[in-house]
Parts: sequence; structure tokens; C-alpha cells
Amino acid sequence: MCRAEKRSVSINADNAVGLCGVIAARRLGADRIIIMGRHADRIELAKSFGATDVVSERGEEAVERVRELTGGMGVHSALECVGTEAAIQTALDIVRDGGAVGRVGVPHYETISSAKSMFFSNVTVGGGPAPVRGYIDELLPDILEGRSEPGRVFDRTTDIEGVPAGYKAMNDREAIKVMVTP
Repeated sequence: MCRAEKRSVSINADNAVGLCGVIAARRLGADRIIIMGRHADRIELAKSFGATDVVSERGEEAVERVRELTGGMGVHSALECVGTEAAIQTALDIVRDGGAVGRVGVPHYETISSAKSMFFSNVTVGGGPAPVRGYIDELLPDILEGRSEPGRVFDRTTDIEGVPAGYKAMNDREAIKVMVTP
């Protein structure tokens, strides 16, 4: 990659994990951060975190739009934050040859069907639960000193009795993330 080329990342979800992915992409120096989502409030939050482009389409239309935004090349990195077969396939379809797909959405599938094409495109796929303790010393000062505000994804609070309603609000896309307070 020549340095004049923008480093592009797609964040494939506007959920709390995806929004934190936008923060991470900006912190790591991405020039173009494409948020893939459809919820106006979440999109605005993603933009405030550093997203530069929005793709609200799904399926083949989303792939075409991302390819258009990246001059036909695809993104350098795609962060899949949903866990469905459709979401991982979109990530694989929009990443450029030699790129990387990060899987942080808990998989709802057994295998990735595009293994052969990934191999021949030299696409790296990795992921798993975040090793939080490995990052805390580096990231916590950014939060405590106000340089990063991931807590903004919490847009509702409840006590322990309100947990079922909180999950329903998140499921119905009425809340991004619900914080449970004592």
C-alpha cells in the first residue's frame, strides 16, 4: 500500500460492539471508516466517534457500495460485529485481496463457506472474545483523561428489576446498550 492511499476499514454493524470498533479504528489511524448500519441515532454516534462514510444497504448492494467507495478495491480491514453467516459473507466480499477480516460477533454458524476464495485472495480471518486485560493499561488512560468515550454507547440505564425490559429495548433497537446500576 502506498502511503497516499487511504487506509480503509469497514465496521459491519451499528450496535455497541460496532460503535466501539469505530473508536478503535480511529485510534489505530484508519483514514476512511465505513459504518454499515441503518439506525439514524447510531449513525450519528458513529460519525461523532470518527466514521467517515455510511453504508445502509445490505447484501450485494452493500458490497457494491463499499467497492464504489474504495475505488473498486475493497477495504483493507473489515470488522464483522454481528455473528451471522450473511454478516461474515459481506465482510469477506468487501475486503480487498490481502486484507483482513476481524470476527467479533459471536458466530451463529459452524463454518465459513468462502474458505477457498479467502485462501486464494490471501485474506486473513481472525477473531474471538476481546482479551480486555491485555489492553486495559493502554486504553484506560484514554478513557479517564477524556480522549475516548466508549461509555456513550450506553443510552439507557436500569436497575436489576428492569433487566428483561432492557434486553427487549436492545432487541427492538430502542436502545444501543443498557447499563444496569445497583
